[in-house]
Amino acid sequence: MFTLATRCAGQRKPPPSRSTLAWCGALAGCALAALATSVHAEICKYRDADDNIHYTNVAPEKGWKKLGCTASDDSPIRATPSPSVARAAAPSSFPKIDSATQKGRDDVRRKVLTEELAAEEKLLGDARVAYSDGAPTPLPDERGDIDKYRARITKLRQAVNLHEKNVEALKKEIAAVK
Repeated sequence: MFTLATRCAGQRKPPPSRSTLAWCGALAGCALAALATSVHAEICKYRDADDNIHYTNVAPEKGWKKLGCTASDDSPIRATPSPSVARAAAPSSFPKIDSATQKGRDDVRRKVLTEELAAEEKLLGDARVAYSDGAPTPLPDERGDIDKYRARITKLRQAVNLHEKNVEALKKEIAAVK
């Protein structure tokens, strides 16, 4: 590792000592531990001038009426619910939906997701054509500027990756519909 001053003088910078490396490792560990801790925020419910409801943890615009606040725990979500949550029954006042109504809702959801999947697959096909396996034809203004061409290829690759992930997520969501 060379610094600008030592590079000019042609001298090599001495390697860091073990104590410096240990201190840096401890500092990195503390930083990771700080990031892993949960964050508590207060989420407030507001009504704007048009009677729209907003939930936010930041100061609202002027004229919004505060309806209430609750504490929020932004800790990581568990992959599986705890046993006490899994066994908890819905309260007796919780509204019940008959199976025919739920089936109708599931059918509508499946139809919407299928339409979204078809649209996303079309976008994926278009993105793949534009990407041309990483070798699209350079545009006239890119012929003299290789960095501009590479930037466009990167954006095209990102678009293909995004659409592939969207298609995968939609297929997974459709499979989960009852």
